[in-house]
Amino acid sequence: MLALPLALAGCFGSDGDRPTLMAETQAGGPQPFPDNFRGDTLALMRAYLNNPVGVREAGLAEPVLREVGGRQFYVSCLRFTPRETDGSYKAMRERAVVFVNGRADRVLDRASEFCTGAVYAPFPELEKMTR
Repeated sequence: MLALPLALAGCFGSDGDRPTLMAETQAGGPQPFPDNFRGDTLALMRAYLNNPVGVREAGLAEPVLREVGGRQFYVSCLRFTPRETDGSYKAMRERAVVFVNGRADRVLDRASEFCTGAVYAPFPELEKMTR
């Protein structure tokens, strides 16, 4: 009974670079490779981007095991140039997508430590997104 409030409190933390408490409890063993990483990344980015229309120069790297919050998770690096609210384009962005139990769990804004040396392949699906 006392564990429920503690578990819920852990879900509302402000650290954007840690997997959710729910994901951590489900990730007890070795992580499976995210077979549908392209589709899962696309679905996650649909919710992540304010305006998913008009993304340019999208690239996605194959997932690799990285340490996130003291645990090993598959991380895929993503780069893209989103359309701003005024219709303009600014600098390219790099993000890291963390996979837990083979599914996309979250997007990390501070991706440089996870994406050094990433090899990107074109990701046209992101460029073709609609609302």
